[in-house]
Formats: sequence, structure tokens, C-alpha cells
Amino acid sequence: MHAQARNSPILPEPDHVALAAAIAQVESLVLGKPRQVRLAFACLLAGGHLLIEDLPGLGKTTLAQSLAATVGLAFQRSQFTSDLLPSDILGVSVFDQAQQAFRFHPGPVFTQLLLADEINRAPPRTQSALLEAMAEQTVTVDGLTHALPQPFLVIATQNPVDLAGTFPLPDSQLDRFLLRLSLGYPDGEAERQMLASADRRELIAQCQPQLDAPRVLALRAATRRVHASAALIDYVQQLLAQSRRQPGVRVGLSPRAGLALLQGARAQALIAGRNHVLPDDVQALFSEIASHRLVPEDADAGREQLAKSILHAVAVD
Repeated sequence: MHAQARNSPILPEPDHVALAAAIAQVESLVLGKPRQVRLAFACLLAGGHLLIEDLPGLGKTTLAQSLAATVGLAFQRSQFTSDLLPSDILGVSVFDQAQQAFRFHPGPVFTQLLLADEINRAPPRTQSALLEAMAEQTVTVDGLTHALPQPFLVIATQNPVDLAGTFPLPDSQLDRFLLRLSLGYPDGEAERQMLASADRRELIAQCQPQLDAPRVLALRAATRRVHASAALIDYVQQLLAQSRRQPGVRVGLSPRAGLALLQGARAQALIAGRNHVLPDDVQALFSEIASHRLVPEDADAGREQLAKSILHAVAVD
């Protein structure tokens, strides 16, 4: 009886079909990157925010726009620049002469999916304006708190910090992103297919939403119901403990990182059609969840390599 419950599907068939169609559509637009696409969907289902970091021209904005066009959520894009102000993102209160009162004019953050393009080109004060929105799903302006539409998701893109004109995101801001992805160069076959096909922007404009807000909320609720066994939680806890004693790491993973890892693994399991989490689900996204949260002893040390070292140091019982 327990085995039957363990293997029973957690998603209704229409939701499973819609999710598979959504993933396939984004994979057809972001060629040769199936792993990154599935990780982006895991972030969406886990209720987190997504940071896409890579060199210019490798498809960061294409992935973000493809996901936005596919999930059927209200969408706003904000181009982050060095002169962008917090009020340009959050909104501003303006005095209404007729009403003799201040009226709040919401900024682009009042949407369901916000694309913060090249977020690290904005100064730290503007970057931090998103902190409350990402953490609490609310915005406070002039002492008044405004709830954001649901579901709410930030997809941010950024260039590597060694490029001119960028401001590195502080650790507190990085920690608000469930996942950080890098795309890298496409393989030869995907690149040739991209060169021979229509412009990505035209293809994105033509695609139809495969999901909508109620279905995204239902998928998130289903993700929370995916079972994580005591042994699986022990494995996650061992990874957290190893990160705090790993040579080369000055600051290891927090309990919040552990919660993010569990929720991301639940989403991975749901995408795979399972109602329980396997160690493989944790391992599949450990580097993308952990690397941007680790603080190395050597500023030049690679965070991704440290994350892989932690993963290899902990055996699966």
C-alpha cells in the first residue's frame, strides 16, 4: 500500500501534459540547452527567483523571454542601467491635486514575471530595491506596503563582474535567487541550427502560452507535496555541514540554502514525473543553488568548483 502511494502520480494528467509542452517549447527556442531550461522550470515550480549569468550574446535574455512567453504570466521588462533609480522599479507616490492626496503609481515590479535585464549595471541602491519584493512579495513605499501579484517571479540577467560598468551583486541579494545559471557557448549542431533558422525574437513573439497563472500556482502547490524522506533530508543536512568545514570555504551554506535545495529538488522530481525526491534530484541542481551562496577564502577561487568539491565529499548512504 505504501509502495502504491509512493508511485502514484502527484500531478493531474492535464497539468503534466501542459508542463511537458511548456518545457518543450522553451527548449525549441533555447537550442542545445535542455539542462538549463529544466533548471529554469524547476526554479519556477519551486517558487524561487532565477539569475542567469554569462557573457553577452549567449542567450541570457532569450531564455528569460522564452520562459516569460511560455508560462502565460503578466510580464514586464526593465533594462537596468547606471542611472536607474529605485522608484523606477518600485513606483512613486504623486500628489493628486483633485483628490488632495498622494496616489501611488506602481512601477514595473508590479507584475507576475519581472525581467531585470543586466541587473548588475545598476548601482547597489537600485539593486537592493528588489530585496523586499523578492523576499516578501511586497513593496513598501512611503510607509505603505503593497502586495505584489501572484505568482511573482524575478528573472535577472547579468554580465560577468569583470566586465566594465558592472556592480557586483551583494551576498544578501545573491541569496534571494534560488538558482544561478550559466549557459555557455552552444555546441556546433545547435549553433548551426540557430544560424539557419528565423530570428529568436520573431519565434518568441509567435509562440503561444502553455501555462497560465492558476496552473503555475497549482504546479507550485504540487511541488510542495513531493515527498522528501528522512534519509534524503539527512543527505541535504550533510551537504550543508560539509560546506561549513570544506577547505577553501570561508562562509558555508545557511539553513535557507538547505530549504532552497530541498524545494528545488522537489521541483526536479515533479518535472521527472515522480512524487518523491531522489539524491539525483539534489545533485542535479546543487551547484546552481550552492555556488553563488558560498564565500571562498580566496577571492579568485571558483565557487562552482568549491560546490562540486562539497558534493563529491559527501557520500550517498
